Amino acid sequence: MEGSLLKKVNKTKYLWLMFLPCLLYFIIFRYAPMFGLVITFKNYNLFKGVFASEWVSFKYYITFIQNPDFFILMKNTFLLGLYKLVFGFPAPIILAILLNEMRLQVFKRFVQTVSYLPHFISNVIVASMVIMFLSPSGGMINQMIQKLGFEPINFMMEPGMFRGIYVLSEIWQHLGWETIIYLAALTAIAPDLYEAASIDGANRWRKIWHVTLPGIAPAIVIIFILNVGKVLEIGFEKVFLMYNPAIYSTADIISTYVYRTGLIGGNFSYAAAIDLFMGIISLFFIVMANTISRRISENSLW
Repeated sequence: MEGSLLKKVNKTKYLWLMFLPCLLYFIIFRYAPMFGLVITFKNYNLFKGVFASEWVSFKYYITFIQNPDFFILMKNTFLLGLYKLVFGFPAPIILAILLNEMRLQVFKRFVQTVSYLPHFISNVIVASMVIMFLSPSGGMINQMIQKLGFEPINFMMEPGMFRGIYVLSEIWQHLGWETIIYLAALTAIAPDLYEAASIDGANRWRKIWHVTLPGIAPAIVIIFILNVGKVLEIGFEKVFLMYNPAIYSTADIISTYVYRTGLIGGNFSYAAAIDLFMGIISLFFIVMANTISRRISENSLW
């Protein structure tokens, strides 16, 4: 038994070597830091250290739930994540199908390249571009509005517009990159299925509905489950760069509140407790989505 295991490991040693950097990354940066979660149950003092700090049990979890801003923060975070899921999730699927249906290969490659590029732009630059384009004085969007005879709008000072601006910027930035997964899934569909559909008299739309979508359904379901688990994990950087006190009512989310409380306020235990609390809720979402998917379809994570 032992010799057989060593033989298998030796046979796949190069694969293990390729996997080693990934394994070390998760051990060092994902699993090892979990030890620090103990400070969520302590009144952590930087000078006393983790072990010597006073044990306070669930004090910080209760404090967060009783916080007057709790429901506002939860609402803002959930709605941003929900809008991103509802409008952002179908977008790469649609683009992948459209690219797959293109016959002009030169134009197809051009569209792919152009749509991929924004993913490699940093959030700092993307946020700066959004603010610059929407500027009430000289912004491209407001110049168009003024040419139509209307007054300029200060978009970044309007609480009701922040969610739409954020979601659109996210879709634009990551649309092309997320399309890669679905394009890869499309290559696994047997051409014979399209030929059989053509013989049966199916037009292009029927082929998409009865061949293409069922063919990439497993990829769609798995990515959807993973995205459901990320509903409350809204990226801190872009929101932080785009929001301001005038739009806190819709733009202030859990991650920005944790930043102000933990790093600026120095209350590390409270900030860590909030982060762990949100992680538990995200885990509940992904388990629930996976359970529902397993019951209504044959595709699930486990």
